[in-house]
Amino acid sequence: MSDYRQEEENKKKLFVGNLPFSATQEELQEVFSKFGEITNINLITDRMSGRPKGFAFVEYASEEEAQAAIDGMAGQKVGDREVIVNLARPRQPRPNRGGFGGQRNYGGNRSDNRSNHY
Repeated sequence: MSDYRQEEENKKKLFVGNLPFSATQEELQEVFSKFGEITNINLITDRMSGRPKGFAFVEYASEEEAQAAIDGMAGQKVGDREVIVNLARPRQPRPNRGGFGGQRNYGGNRSDNRSNHY
């Protein structure tokens, strides 16, 4: 995707922070659809537990709708928390952190003699 197109897409995509951990995609759809046509909602969840992390990305069909949501949600609450709504920043490239961590010695020839402790 070209830088120009990515910049245009980012003007339609919002970061929504300080969400209650009980927030659902349906709740976000209901709250944010007042400002225009939503094309995508991505509620970020923890990989291990599957529970929401307290933030999401909401993407609108137009820049004007996204700006209306920023203006309209300023100081507003979702659940019991005052949410933060801003234009989403472009995703930064992350360095390759390697595979699955350090070297593991599963089975086979054990050098620590654990098998001799019986």
